[in-house]
Amino acid sequence: MKMDERTYIALDLGTSNVLAYVDGQGIVYNEPSIMAYDTNTNSLIALGQAAYDMQGKTHDSISMVVPIRDGVITDLEAAQDMLKNIFSKLKMSNDWKNSIILIACPSEVTELEREALKQVAFDMGADIVIVEEEVKMAALGAGINIDIPKGSVVIDIGGGTTDIAIISMGDVVISRSIKMAGNSFDEEIKKYVRSEYNITIGDRSSETLKLNLGSLTKLKGEKQESVFGRDIVSGLPKEAIISSEELRNVLINSFSRITDLLIELMENTPPELAGDIVKGGFTICGGGSLITGIKDYFSGIFNVPVAITPNPLTGVIEGAKNFKKTVVKRLESDYYGKNARNVRRGSNSEFL
Repeated sequence: MKMDERTYIALDLGTSNVLAYVDGQGIVYNEPSIMAYDTNTNSLIALGQAAYDMQGKTHDSISMVVPIRDGVITDLEAAQDMLKNIFSKLKMSNDWKNSIILIACPSEVTELEREALKQVAFDMGADIVIVEEEVKMAALGAGINIDIPKGSVVIDIGGGTTDIAIISMGDVVISRSIKMAGNSFDEEIKKYVRSEYNITIGDRSSETLKLNLGSLTKLKGEKQESVFGRDIVSGLPKEAIISSEELRNVLINSFSRITDLLIELMENTPPELAGDIVKGGFTICGGGSLITGIKDYFSGIFNVPVAITPNPLTGVIEGAKNFKKTVVKRLESDYYGKNARNVRRGSNSEFL
């Protein structure tokens, strides 16, 4: 079978959401990467949005499982179960046979972790599996021409990790990754509410505060919002009023680690690319780019132009879709070339 005749499937296995793209059908799945199991029967009872809505409201017989954390598969069996159920739900289980699977992963995923990602796809019946860096796919999804000799800085702030990379001539020149992203912001908010108000709040509540009040620059009209939790002294339900100014201080403290990482990356940037960055600035994508004031925050610190990608939540999968022609071309070159290597399962091809 010719490479361009195979089913092309792209997966963005994020800490917060799982997205799946199938050639000819578009994005067929985009839901939270969480599952609910009945612990008595070890059977899956909810997946995606349905499981997300159950968070914090279950009893002891229901276990909530997140198989992907910080861009890494922490529960291989659950991850495979998740993908099987997703594609079974979509009535697309057979699409994995003779397919090309592209999986987007964080920049600093180890080779062992990459192998775990591939194994999930192989076990699903995939014939060829490619692992590419999320930040590279995000650049393509943002409409950046990564093939020209020009340095582009992409900051991908996801749910589990923030990936920063300089891309030129079709690949990543230098990259850094940090486990400080959407979920970490939520945890910092929870810690703040606990320390300042003696209230324990849940994941959903902290995320809601972030979405409704979160900002990195001063707002024209500061806002407030009620949050309900459990008093850590009495154990009784309690309410607190949180202001956007309070949350801003929490988020700026968290973002300082991202800016430190960006400074480190810039210090190691090849001099020839420095001029491109001064002129072109940064492109920010991922769910974290939706935080109010993020554009002004980065441009104020680094004094360069900053752009927010028009599709921050689906940018990686959009880029993976656009990467198909490159994948097919390279695979055909390897497969049919005079000194071709076997690109099938079990080979040492750079694409597997």
